[in-house]
Amino acid sequence: MRKFRIKVNGKAYEVDVEEVLTDRPRSAPRPPAPEPPSSGARAKEEKTEVKAPMPGTIISVRVKVGETVQLGQALVVLEAMKMENEIPSPVAG
Repeated sequence: MRKFRIKVNGKAYEVDVEEVLTDRPRSAPRPPAPEPPSSGARAKEEKTEVKAPMPGTIISVRVKVGETVQLGQALVVLEAMKMENEIPSPVAG
């Protein structure tokens, strides 16, 4: 538990916050990277579903159709609960 003091509308509050995922980045979970295709073999086209961790509205698309993306690269910006959340790519491709 970590203790924080916050102010809301001028009133101070002390809150205890439990840190659950200390060894992970503070974004959507990322699955392990796929293994690269063997040399000379053409990579099989696979579709990967990208799921948002919460419901919201997409307010910005950061990539174009056909563009190569890296693992963890921001694909879209999702507005949820008045906050902007970058949704990362779960795989490179």
